[in-house]
Amino acid sequence: MKNNNVLITGGAGFIGSNYVEYILENTPDHVFVLDNLTYAGNLKNLKRVSGNPKYTFIKGDICDEVLVENIFREHSITKVIHFAAESHVDNSITGPKAFILTNIVGTFNLLNNAYKTWMNGPNELKNKFVKARFLHISTDEVYGTLGKTGLFTETTPYAPNSPYSASKASSDFIVRSYFHTYGFPVVTTNCSNNYGPHQHKEKLIPTIIRKAISGEEIPIYGDGKNVRDWLYVKDHCVGIKLVLDKGVLGETYNIGGRNERENLYIANTICDVLDKLNPKDTLHKKQITFVSDRPGHDFRYAIDASKIENNLGWKAEENFESGIQKTIEWYLKHKDQL
Repeated sequence: MKNNNVLITGGAGFIGSNYVEYILENTPDHVFVLDNLTYAGNLKNLKRVSGNPKYTFIKGDICDEVLVENIFREHSITKVIHFAAESHVDNSITGPKAFILTNIVGTFNLLNNAYKTWMNGPNELKNKFVKARFLHISTDEVYGTLGKTGLFTETTPYAPNSPYSASKASSDFIVRSYFHTYGFPVVTTNCSNNYGPHQHKEKLIPTIIRKAISGEEIPIYGDGKNVRDWLYVKDHCVGIKLVLDKGVLGETYNIGGRNERENLYIANTICDVLDKLNPKDTLHKKQITFVSDRPGHDFRYAIDASKIENNLGWKAEENFESGIQKTIEWYLKHKDQL
C-alpha cells in the first residue's frame, strides 16, 4: 500500500479529528493537520494521536496563501481532505464575515495551491501527482429546506437559506469549476447532520446532554418539530474514505444516515438514556423548555444516500438510537468537552 502525504484541514474539529484517528488507524499515510484552532478546533480532540509518528500538526489559517503554498511544496501533499469551515448557523447570522472568508476564500486558496502543485496546466497532472485527490466536505444545508416529504439528491437545485449554507454553496461551486475548467481531481461530499465524540459543545446534541446533566433548562427551538437526518460521525468517516479512494472525479456523493428525527424526539431520547446512565431524583425531560425559533430555521433536511450506497457499497452501521447511546456514554466519560 502506497504511503501518501495527506493534508487534513480543520483536523482539530469535530468530524476532522474523528477522520484523523480513522486514517491513522487504517492506512500507512502521513497526516498533516492544518487547523487555526478557532472556536471549533481543539487539540484535545487529537490527544489520542498526538504521539503518532505519522501525524504532524500545523497551526494556521487556510486563508494564509504563503503558509498553504509552503505546506504543499515542502511536504509534497498528494491528498487533501478539506473539512475546515465556519459551520454554526447561529454564528453565521450574527457574524457572517468569517464564514465568507474561511469557507469561500480559504477554499479557493487551497484549490489554487493544490492546482499549482499538482498540475502543469489544464487537464495535465504532473507525473508524481497523477493519483492526487482533493475531497471537499460540504453539507446538505446547501439544498435549502424540505417539506414533510422528499429527499435531497445530488441533483437537487441549491437553495441556501443562511449565510453559512450560502458560503458552503459558494465553495461547492468553486470546487466544481476547478474540475470543469482545469480537469482538477476533485470529489465533493454533502453530508447530513453529524453527531458523536468530539462535537463542539454549542451544537444541539452536546448542548442537550450538557444542560440535562447540569440540571439547567434544555432549550428547544420553536415547537421542536424541525427534522434532521442524523449520521454517526464514524459512519461518515468511512464514507469519506470510500469517496476519496473510489469516487468518480468531478462527482458529488451525498452521505446520510437515513435517520430522520424531530428535534424534540432527540431531546426526549437523550433524556431517557440519561435517566438510565446518569439517574437523578427527577426525570431529565422535565428540563425541556421551548424558546423562540431562530431566523430562517429550515424545517427539514433528509438525504437520499442511494448513490454512495449503490456505487461504492457504503452503508451507515449505526441507527440513531445505537449511535446516541455511544455518544452519551462518550460524553459522560469526557465531561470536560461539554
